[in-house]
Amino acid sequence: MEKAARLFALLGLVLAVVLVAREDTGALWALLKTAGAGLVAAGLFHAVPMVANARAWQVLLPGATRPSLGAMARNVWIRESVNGLLPVARIGGEIVSFRILRLDGVRVAPAAASLVVDMAISILSQLGFSLLAVGLLVALKGPVGIAGQVTLGLLAMVPLVALFILVQRAGLFAKVTGLLDKAASGRLAGIMAHSARIDRASKAMYRRTGAITGCFLWQLLGWALGAGEIWLALWALGHPMGLVEALVIEGLIQAVSSAAFVVPGALGVQEGAFLLLGGALGLDAPAALALAAARRLRDLVVFLPGLVAWTTIRKVKAA
Repeated sequence: MEKAARLFALLGLVLAVVLVAREDTGALWALLKTAGAGLVAAGLFHAVPMVANARAWQVLLPGATRPSLGAMARNVWIRESVNGLLPVARIGGEIVSFRILRLDGVRVAPAAASLVVDMAISILSQLGFSLLAVGLLVALKGPVGIAGQVTLGLLAMVPLVALFILVQRAGLFAKVTGLLDKAASGRLAGIMAHSARIDRASKAMYRRTGAITGCFLWQLLGWALGAGEIWLALWALGHPMGLVEALVIEGLIQAVSSAAFVVPGALGVQEGAFLLLGGALGLDAPAALALAAARRLRDLVVFLPGLVAWTTIRKVKAA
């Protein structure tokens, strides 16, 4: 898995370099130099959608074991940092998040259950947001080719999302662990007990319709707030667009990046998507690549300190 991630990262990096080299690199660097600190400010705005996502996750946890919003925001920050910068196929962040929840005093069952339920609702809310972005793109520019391609990809995800939620509600952990326990001749009794508790906690969360709805709406707000980064970056680059266009770019970039989860940081794939979307919305190639570079700058400005924060927490707790 690690070797495959490195290979995909290398291929993605090569693709990104090729895409940049094909365009007017002088115009690209001029745009980035002009934008300067404005791109840093746009990247730091990512803290706003992270707080919304933290609130979405927080409402799923039982009140007795629920960490503060600040603690949940820190957890989301570190989770996104791990998933965004390390070759972990977007699951390493969830493992780290579970460990942080445990360090914050949340019991095993609600911690694990909240993670898998939050993940399922996150996929569902992103699907809805990306479909909204496609609709807005068609309303702005007509039935452009990229809109149809993304729509087909998103619709193909619907049965997968439904299956993911159904298996959670059907007691996935206990059933899988039961099969493993049989293969291990009954030596996994302790793990089976944990799995059964996680399944019960997951089912209990899905029965709290108010919490599920709240989680979905907060996540949807988080996706929409992410468009603020695009809007601010475009202004800094001297290519201002409206909020609707920013929503379109954010929604479709998120869809493409998620589809390319096996490529660390969606290297190359994200740059190609910015070029296609920029062209569809009237951005020239240097401006579209500068916007992609702004997203990479965001990753360094926000996520690199997140990795440092996780290292610090581990050292403090270990001491």
